[in-house]
Amino acid sequence: MKYRTYNNWDKWYDLICDDFNFNKKNDEYAADFLNNMIMKKGKHDITHHYLPDKCIVFGAGPSIKKHIQLIKQEFNLKDYTLIAADGATEALLEENIIPTIIATDLDGNINSIQESNKKGSILYVHAHGDNLDNLKKYVPLLENIIPTTQSKPKELLENYGGFTDGDRAVHIAVYALAMKEIIMAGMDFGDIITRYSRPEINSQVGKADDFKKLKLSYAEKLINSLKKENFQVKFINLLDYTNNH
Repeated sequence: MKYRTYNNWDKWYDLICDDFNFNKKNDEYAADFLNNMIMKKGKHDITHHYLPDKCIVFGAGPSIKKHIQLIKQEFNLKDYTLIAADGATEALLEENIIPTIIATDLDGNINSIQESNKKGSILYVHAHGDNLDNLKKYVPLLENIIPTTQSKPKELLENYGGFTDGDRAVHIAVYALAMKEIIMAGMDFGDIITRYSRPEINSQVGKADDFKKLKLSYAEKLINSLKKENFQVKFINLLDYTNNH
């Protein structure tokens, strides 16, 4: 059966696998494993929720805390679906904000993801070749899961496109949730990383290694492609707002 591809994902996926030397078979194995786990747990049905058609997607970049403060001052959070990319969940919880949705491959602060999940956050949990151990360890502890893959989706799996947790969250906002307005916060795409995206670093921020820089470069390209493919959606990057004020 032919499946729908979003934002030319098949072409992007081939490029990514070549650039990072990823093994597609490992991605497929992890995806099958996650699918089987969710077969037993049950897949969450997001259509049971009323979600505003405007959203804020929170990345884990160095601007995240400044952007959260700006949002608390300038926006009524009840008017927005709040989507956290993995480690950004921790930054939101520190400000007493519970995201509606978390897009995660479970390599951020798992305690924050668990806490947020217990308070109602829906999880788009992603399977890829490098996170099989995390899937085995953490999926049994979590609820309200929608499983995603970067390979061909089958059975319970979804593939809306997207590579990093941040740009995948934006793909989910466009294709899974049909958002009309997407505000991006903490999405810097630069060469500085934070402890929210890399819990193992000892300081608040650090320099991205070449691997992370390449990932962020792809995230930015994918979001730019997403904007071109979806002219009906209003995209706002708070970096542009804060740089002009």
